[in-house]
This record gives sequence, C-alpha cells and structure tokens, in this order.
Amino acid sequence: MTTSSKTARARGQAIEQLAAQWLQQQGLRLVASNHHVKGGELDLIMQDTDILVFVEVKHRKSSRHGHPLETVTAQKQQRLIRAARLYLASMRHPSPCRFDVIAMTGTPPHVDIEWVKAAFDAF
Repeated sequence: MTTSSKTARARGQAIEQLAAQWLQQQGLRLVASNHHVKGGELDLIMQDTDILVFVEVKHRKSSRHGHPLETVTAQKQQRLIRAARLYLASMRHPSPCRFDVIAMTGTPPHVDIEWVKAAFDAF
C-alpha cells in the first residue's frame, strides 16, 4: 500500500469517526463501523431506537466538483443493499432497517454535515 493510499484511508476513517460521533450526539447508537462483507463495505451501522440504520458517509473538501450526495449513485445503492442483506442474514433476529447518507463538506473540524434519513429504499 502506498503512502498516499494509507493517508487517504486514514482520512476516510477520521471522517467516518466524526460522522459516527455526530450521529451519536443525535441519539443513535453505534453498532459497527467499516463492516466488510463479500462485495462491499458498510461505513456505519447504527441503531435508532428499534431501527437498524446503514449509513453511507460521503465527504468532499468543497462542493466545487459536486455535492457529496451526488456520489451515491444507483449502482452504489445496489452494492449497499447487497451488503446490508448479507449483514442482516447473519443476524439471529433481523430488525427493520433503513439507509441513511451523511454528506460532509469542508475540512475537519470545520465541516458542514447533511443527514439524509431514508435516502433510498431497498425495493
């Protein structure tokens, strides 16, 4: 792994950690982060009362080249749905779930956060 890819990975993990902390301040509970399954990764898995929330975290330093939400394409949604289904299949008692997206713009600690609850459906 190159130094630049290590730096990018560390930066991504820091952004996801910031998102998890922010969501916890909003009342959600962290279940897992960076959960790898065959063919994909779930950035954050959170619990919102009785709902399991799969959170995709997207970050851009600025919106000059587009908003972070624009990167959650239909293809990306299908990969997330597939990964979530594999995660749910491993649970003893699957619970209702939803897919949220956290869009972050800026450079920490000065980051604008946009939380889109139920950003897309698995149907």
